[in-house]
Order: sequence, then C-alpha cells, then structure tokens
Amino acid sequence: MSTKFVSLPEEEFADEAVGIIEKARDRGIVLRILGALAVYIHSKHERNALEIYKRIGRFGVDKPSFTDLDLAAYGRQRGDVVKLFEKELKFNYNVLMKALFMNKRLIYFHPKNHYQVDIFFDKLEFSHDVVFGDKPGKGRLDLDYPTITLTDLILEKIQIHQINLKDIIDLIIILYGHDISYKDEHEYINGKYIAEILADDWGFWYDAVTNLNKVKFFTDKFHSENKLTKEEQELIISRLNKLVKIIDEEPKTKKWRKRAEIGVSKPWYREVEEILDNQYTAT
Repeated sequence: MSTKFVSLPEEEFADEAVGIIEKARDRGIVLRILGALAVYIHSKHERNALEIYKRIGRFGVDKPSFTDLDLAAYGRQRGDVVKLFEKELKFNYNVLMKALFMNKRLIYFHPKNHYQVDIFFDKLEFSHDVVFGDKPGKGRLDLDYPTITLTDLILEKIQIHQINLKDIIDLIIILYGHDISYKDEHEYINGKYIAEILADDWGFWYDAVTNLNKVKFFTDKFHSENKLTKEEQELIISRLNKLVKIIDEEPKTKKWRKRAEIGVSKPWYREVEEILDNQYTAT
C-alpha cells in the first residue's frame, strides 16, 4: 500500500497545525502536536537540523516529510476536542473509530482532504505505552507548547518494536539539535525521566536500547555516505552515548529484574498490527 502524504507545503502545514493548537488553547483545551511534525517544529531553531532532515530524506529525496497530523489531548477534555474539530473546524470524522475507540483515540479528516488527524487521549498505546497523564494542568502535555516535550518525543520513537528508517531519522535529528539533561527543560531531552521509565519496564527498555543502537548504526552509515559531516556525526553520537549512559546507570526495579529473567522467550511488546487493523478502518 502506497504512503499517503500531507498535500500542503511543509511550512503551511506546520502553521495550520500550530493554528489549531492556538485555537484549542484559546478555548482552554490542552492539545499538543507529536510525531514528525513535532520533530520539525523543535528543529526550526537549529537551522542546520532542517538541512540535515532534507539531506537525509525522511521518505527519500524530493518526497514530502509528513503523512498526517498527530495530536495528544487529555481524555477529560474529549468533549471539547470533539466540539472544536467537528463544530468549529468542520473536520470529518471516522465513524467506526468514534463509535468504538473514542475513549482512546479519534481520527479526523481535513475538510478539503489535505491531511488526516489522529488524536490520542492520555497516552500512546503502541508497542509500549507513553503516558501523558489525564489531568489538565498537571500532566506532561502541559510541559511544552505547541508540541509534546522532546523527552516524550524520544519515548514515542524508541517504543516502536519494529522501528523504521523515518523514525530513526527523527531520532537523529532530535539528538543533533538537542542536548541531554537530567530534568525537564525547554529544548532539552530529560535523560533521567527516560531512564526511570525504562528502568521499570524491561520490555520497553529492551526495544528502546535496541533502537538506540540502530540510531548509532545509521548515524555512522549516513556519515559514510557523506550525508552527515564528521562534526555532525560526532555530535549526534556524543549525545546518544550520554543518553545511553544515563539509561544504563539508572537502578532497575524489582519488576524489571524479574521480567529480565524471562527475556525474549515471552513476548515483551504489544502487536501494533492488531491495533491498526481494529482502529484504522476508514468510513
């Protein structure tokens, strides 16, 4: 099946997405951008990061960078989100998704079919969970604007059991443009928080470490292909190593150690295909 891309220029799409977030804020709704567009927005302050994004090519050279608009919100504001998209923005919705999975996720379609919108409530549930919380004003969605935090963006990517190249490239771009910290700071990656999450979940840790190793492999590969300079490669790898060191040094919980004894002899991740088959049926 061919990939469907957003039919707007990148900057226009980004501006329109941020405009939706601003409308939500004006109505007291906490709505945040996640996924590739969040990576793009966080990279705009670092000019060279976007140049690398283009140089590597997320879907290949001369192809668009985005396939849809992914958003996160609090479930307690679900009714307000529905009103915003259906009554004010006039987006069309996926009937089956709304009927069966409204408590977790909604899918909308732009009135002119420029792009699809996926809205996740309280957490992402794919190979592993990325939890945002459920209380407006007290959850992780309140820590950044107009996107989720860089920390949660990293978790969003490294939780993928069968990670693909576009997500690896997103991680490379994030690491190029942002250093590692030990607390939540704007435009920094909170390595301590990531380490704490992984130290309590062996399955998540296993896939995360595997994926970070793949980031290193492809960073070196892109350098060998002259898609990254030596300086760019070294910066990305140094930050990657810093993050991995924090993860390694974080004390693991009893739950983690007990699950580690079982290892890969028992499934350690959620089958995403099953979720997609159940939830992506179009109207």
